[in-house]
Amino acid sequence: MVYSSPPGDRVFDPALLRTFLTVSERLSFTAAAKQLGLSQPTVSQHVQRLEDVAGRALIVRDTRRVALTDNGEAMAGFARSILAAHDEAVAYFTGSAMRGRLRFGAADELAISELPRILRDFRQLYPQINLELTVTQSGILRRRLEAGHLDLVFINQEPDAHVGAPVRRDRLAWVGLPNFVLDLDQPVPLVVYPAPSYSRKVALEALESAELRWRIACNTREINGVLAAARAGLGVCVLALSRVPGDLLPLQRHGLPELPDVDIALVANPLGPAEPIEALSRAIMNVHLTPKG
Repeated sequence: MVYSSPPGDRVFDPALLRTFLTVSERLSFTAAAKQLGLSQPTVSQHVQRLEDVAGRALIVRDTRRVALTDNGEAMAGFARSILAAHDEAVAYFTGSAMRGRLRFGAADELAISELPRILRDFRQLYPQINLELTVTQSGILRRRLEAGHLDLVFINQEPDAHVGAPVRRDRLAWVGLPNFVLDLDQPVPLVVYPAPSYSRKVALEALESAELRWRIACNTREINGVLAAARAGLGVCVLALSRVPGDLLPLQRHGLPELPDVDIALVANPLGPAEPIEALSRAIMNVHLTPKG
């Protein structure tokens, strides 16, 4: 096949690039068509048109396989860069003209889950908002919010506190290594946050109500410290069930007392910038309240 597109006419249509990149990743025209919601002939036409524009063969295919040529491999790299720049430009010019500063705080165990993706998407949609992030314990964030140093916080708090907007409710659990041996005749070794901490507070109250002795085996301000100490077998920690990592387990059969629920909530500063607060709150709510398929 002869490709004869003049160099000056080679404008790479993002729609063609997106189809080609999907084919290059799936190595199947049928799978790419299904993923993109297009017919298979349309996918073939897109790839053919891109090859015409490039003036090079990008894909070889027969009845058994689909593979990229050397030029196809090069085009895949260019396509990723072009589409990333294209999507960023679209987000910038179609996004809101909302501007200003938003001082946002998140509890550290919440900041390691969906939050990075939410904040990345938020910054692309609202590029003119200067987002300042603080990550620390929920109790510290509440104090900073009340002192006027933050505009919005994403925190853990006791159920039915009637403060802020509840995002979801979770169950707290004692968590440790699968083979952790707990002797309730001895003080329960705890891995906890310093006060003020809701998980620390309910852990101590539950043990004291059950007349069980306890000792602080590790006191740390960060979730990574909590997890490291629990993984080292230094003691048991308290986590929401949805945030228990795969190498640790809820300790349900060790005679430990039941723990209460925890509410994950957004609390806003009434004197903060209303529009940015509402926009970020909506982004977080949409992710956390959307049913998982």
